[in-house]
Amino acid sequence: MSNLQSLVSNQRTELSLQSPAAQRIAQQLGALTGSPVYPRSITARNGVVFFMLKGQPDKKLGLLWSAGASPVSPTDFAGPTTPTQIEGVEVSYKVCPVDPAGAAALRKNLTFAKPALIGLTKSVGLGDRLGLATPGHIRAVVGTDVAPIFAQQSIREMARTERNAQEVIDAATWGVFQGGWRSAYGADADHLKSIEDIDTTLAAGFRMFTIDPSDHVDNQADADQPSRLAEKFEALPWPELASSPSDWRQTYAGQAFTLPGDLILRFQELDLLRAAVKYGAAVAHTSRLARHLAERAGDDFELEMSVDETTTPTSLLEHFFVANELKRLGVSCVSLAPRFVGDFEKGVDYKGDPHQFERQLIGHVKIAKHLGPYKISIHSGSDKFSIYPIVARHAGQLVHVKTAGTSYLEALKVVAACEPALFREILDFARSRFDTDKATYHISASLDRVPQAADVADQQLAGLVDQHDTRQVLHVTFGSVLTWRREDDPWLLRDRLLRVLAENEDAHYDLLDRHLARHVQPFACG
Repeated sequence: MSNLQSLVSNQRTELSLQSPAAQRIAQQLGALTGSPVYPRSITARNGVVFFMLKGQPDKKLGLLWSAGASPVSPTDFAGPTTPTQIEGVEVSYKVCPVDPAGAAALRKNLTFAKPALIGLTKSVGLGDRLGLATPGHIRAVVGTDVAPIFAQQSIREMARTERNAQEVIDAATWGVFQGGWRSAYGADADHLKSIEDIDTTLAAGFRMFTIDPSDHVDNQADADQPSRLAEKFEALPWPELASSPSDWRQTYAGQAFTLPGDLILRFQELDLLRAAVKYGAAVAHTSRLARHLAERAGDDFELEMSVDETTTPTSLLEHFFVANELKRLGVSCVSLAPRFVGDFEKGVDYKGDPHQFERQLIGHVKIAKHLGPYKISIHSGSDKFSIYPIVARHAGQLVHVKTAGTSYLEALKVVAACEPALFREILDFARSRFDTDKATYHISASLDRVPQAADVADQQLAGLVDQHDTRQVLHVTFGSVLTWRREDDPWLLRDRLLRVLAENEDAHYDLLDRHLARHVQPFACG
């Protein structure tokens, strides 16, 4: 389509534009509405043109259609209708708020705006703690064969940022629309621990649900004496597991399982007891939540089980045991996140022996292929650049990498470059919160190695974000920074941070593109 008039007359189901046609039509729409238009947002569906207008501070949604026709669902979109002419043709347009109702209307009327099931395609989770990052994430994945999950947030992160599940989905919807992503994208409700968590995120529109049964993992099992393990084994929730001690002993104890690729897993009695005591209750909990999901969503969802937040690595025998029992209970997983050897600290590269990691990963992938197939999920996957090639080489399509906090850190670089005084306030506040906020994270940062803001020149501030200790201090204090308020100035830091990013959004998106592309490219074909 070369001009706006021909776009309005288009009756194809859905049409998105590419440059330079999008640039020309964006200029026409901007002249018509009086506001600049994001060219990548322009989409036509059944004679209605949808587009997003830039705004300071508020963006808007625009709709344009020819006279005699009407928007797909006129009542879905708020705002007065304005009649006008384009090259002698009668048309009408609306300028609508970017709000929850508008996001719901987009998902109803445009197929690409609604989260989809991703399946066994290799994928990357792109957590967005600020609700502004999706257009930058799009730049990092466009042109690759890695499926994006743009809406990814845990219940813990939502609580710490004082966002809710619907806000996370809506932010991804608007970002997908603005950034021109027109393929499938996922929505992962991460680290869910309860039925209430599932109901909340399911109602908001999430399609992938990551069950975190870590509260039901017995981390003492690795150190328990055999007599204590036997006591705990007998006390497992056998009715929920639809099994018995004798059944499990018959299935596993003294048995060898041969997997493709010459992997042989041999269970002795003690191996069974440790695996069962460590993960048996977690399997029961995951099965209970999976049944609830199936009752509410039928088969229109994807499930991941995560056991990465445990104190000791998941052995190959333990992985096999967990996956085999879930399969027996009818729980189908799209991915599973083991606790790997080495350290997966927040915001920094892998710490450990990469050769040992590779040897273990090969076994995990063989189990995933044999008992699934399902993807191996790499949690705390941000910035683990040294092991990405290893994972890509052995996992192939069966891989999912989760990132979250690294996007927030890139946003802080924008603040450091564009408004150093604000970054200094954030850094000093983060230092004051670190000892409290680090409690639930596995990190090695020391506050002694993080400079006070007054001791750093403006031109060196952005570089601090890449310094190991400062990076982790900023990473784990995000919730405090984003929710700190005082009576005379609510949302003091959060609102100022969002304003800087809105005023410098291309710089923000460029940084996200460069940084997240380093996460995506090792897994992309070609």
